[in-house]
Amino acid sequence: MRRENQSSVSEFLLLGFPFWREQQGMFFALFLVIYLTTVLGNLLIIVLIRGDSRLHTPMYFFLSHLALTDTTFSSVTVPKMLMNMQTWHLSISYEGCISQTYFFILLADLDSFLITSVAYDRYVAICHPLHYITIMSQSLCVMLVAGSWVTACACALLHTLLLARLSFCADDTIPHFFCDLAALVKLSCSDTSINQLVIFTAGLTAIILPFLCTLVSYGHIGVTILQVPSTNGICKALSTCGSHLSVVTLYYGAIFGLYFLPSSGNTTDKSIIASMLYTVITPMLNPFIYSLRNKEMKGALRKLFSKKIYSSN
Repeated sequence: MRRENQSSVSEFLLLGFPFWREQQGMFFALFLVIYLTTVLGNLLIIVLIRGDSRLHTPMYFFLSHLALTDTTFSSVTVPKMLMNMQTWHLSISYEGCISQTYFFILLADLDSFLITSVAYDRYVAICHPLHYITIMSQSLCVMLVAGSWVTACACALLHTLLLARLSFCADDTIPHFFCDLAALVKLSCSDTSINQLVIFTAGLTAIILPFLCTLVSYGHIGVTILQVPSTNGICKALSTCGSHLSVVTLYYGAIFGLYFLPSSGNTTDKSIIASMLYTVITPMLNPFIYSLRNKEMKGALRKLFSKKIYSSN
C-alpha cells in the first residue's frame, strides 16, 4: 500500500466477506441477484407512485422517498463489494473511502427517519382517521422529508469531518466489505474519544429516537386495532403492522447490535453479517413489505402492465 507520509495513507484495503475463493462465484451471483432485485423493485415503486394519481397520498409520498433512499443506500456499498469479489482488487482510495462513509451515514440516517415517517403516517391514518387529511397535510409531509434530509446531512457531515482529522499510521486493512465508520475509527492512531462520543450522541438522534417513535406509533396502532370489533379488520391490520415491524426489527436490531451493544472477542464476522442485514437485505425487503403487498399498489401494477400489453398490441 502506498503511503503519503508516516501519519496518513492514500488507500485502504477492504477484506470483504470471510469466504474461500472457491465460494466466490456463488456469493457473487447471490449478492448480484439481491442488488438487482433491490434496484429494480425500488425503481418500480417510484414509477408506480409517480405514474398513478391514486397513489399521490402522504403514505406513498413517504414510500417513494424511502424507495429512492434504499436504491441509493444499496448502491453506495454493493457495487464496490461485487467488483472486489470478482476482481480481487480490494483497495479503495482514501478519498473514496471517506466519501463512501459520508454517503453511507447520510442514507442510513435518512432511511431511519423515513421509516419513522411511514410509521407516523400509519398511526394518524388508523388512530385518527377523521383528522387524517387535516393532520397529514402536504406542507407537513414536505417538512418531514426535508427535515429528514437536513438532519441526516448534518449527522453525516459531522462524522465525516471528525473522521477526516484522524491519522492512520500503521494498519490500513479494513476487515469489512465497505468503509464502516466504527472500523475506521478503530484503525486510527489518533485520539478518537471525540469520535466515539459523537457516534453515541448522534446515534441517539438519528437511530434511537426514531426507533422509539416508531415503536410508540405502532404501539398506539396495536391498541387501536384491538378495539375494532371486526375480526377481519384486526387480522388485516395486524398483518400489515407485523410486516412493518419485522423490517423495523431487522433494520434497527442489526444497527443496535453492531454499534451500541458492547462487543467481546473476535466479532468481525458477526459485524459483517449484521451490516449485511441492514445494508443489503433490508433495502431489498422494503418494496415488498411496505408497497407491493398493498391493494392500491397491486392495482397500479396491473394497470401499468395492462397499458404495456395494450400498447404492444
